[in-house]
Amino acid sequence: MPVHLRLPSPLVGVPDDRLDRRGVRLLLKRDDLIHPDLPGNKWRKLKYNLVRAAEQGHPRLLTFGGAYSNHIRATAAAGFHFGFDTIGVIRGEEHTPLNLTLEYAVSRGMRLTYLDRSTYRRKHTPEVVDRLRREFGEFYLLPEGGSNELAVRGCAEVPAELAEPYDVICVPVGTGGTLAGIAGGLPAHRRAIGFSVLKGGEFLAGEVEELQRRAFGSPSKNWHIEYGFHFGGYAKRTGELDAFVADWADRHGTPLDRIYVAKMMYGIVALAEAGAFEPGTTVVAVITA
Repeated sequence: MPVHLRLPSPLVGVPDDRLDRRGVRLLLKRDDLIHPDLPGNKWRKLKYNLVRAAEQGHPRLLTFGGAYSNHIRATAAAGFHFGFDTIGVIRGEEHTPLNLTLEYAVSRGMRLTYLDRSTYRRKHTPEVVDRLRREFGEFYLLPEGGSNELAVRGCAEVPAELAEPYDVICVPVGTGGTLAGIAGGLPAHRRAIGFSVLKGGEFLAGEVEELQRRAFGSPSKNWHIEYGFHFGGYAKRTGELDAFVADWADRHGTPLDRIYVAKMMYGIVALAEAGAFEPGTTVVAVITA
C-alpha cells in the first residue's frame, strides 16, 4: 500500500498576544503532520538515506539510539513501510517490559540489540561496526539521530515549501542535522535560529558546520544557536516548562512535545518579549516532533 505523505506540510499562522504586542508574527510549519509514523524531521532525514540504501541494494538498515529515541521509532516505521529489515542498537542494558517506543519499534519488525554505555560511546568506530556486521550481516548504517549529509539535504527542502513571506526560521537542535539543512536551503536575507535541547550544547555549532561542509561544501553564515533554553538537558523538564506547555495548550488548543518543540517555543516567546526581533518580523517555527 503506498505511503501517503502530507507534503508540503501545512504552514499555519498562530496569533499570540505575547508576540503580537511586539509586532512579531508567528507561523508554524507543521512537519508533525507529514505522516503519523514518520512525523517531523524524521521523514526529511530518512528520505534520501532510504533512496541510497535501495540504490546500494541493502536489505536492512541499522541505527543507534536511546531507549526513548524517536529516531529508532521512525527507522522501524520506515523499514516497515518501505520494505527494509531494521536493527536498532540501543544504549544501555535491556529492560523488560519494553517501553512504548521500543514496543512500537518491535511491532514494526525491528530487531533490538544492546550495547553497554562504554561500548556505545565507540559505536561508530570500525571495531564496533565490524562486530555488528559479523553479527547481523551487511547493512546500511544510519547514524544516531539520523543526521548525515543526506539527511541535511532532505531538511534543506523545508524553505522552498514556505509560501508566505518570512524573516526568521526556528528549529530545535539535538544533533544539528535539521538546522544544518534548513540554513543551507534558505534564500538570501533570511536567517535561522536553532534552540539547543542539550545542556552544554555549545559543541553543536561545530556539528552543524561539519554537516554543512559535507552536504554543501562549506558552512553558511545565516544561522546561530541559542543555548539558554534546555531546561536542564535532553528530555529534562522543569515546572516552568510544564507551565508553559499547559498555557500553550489553553491558548492554542495544541500540545507541545516537551523534549524538543516546547523548548524552542518557549525560547521564541522569550526572545520576542526581550525585543530580540524587530517589529514587523515574521518567524516560522518548524514543528519537528
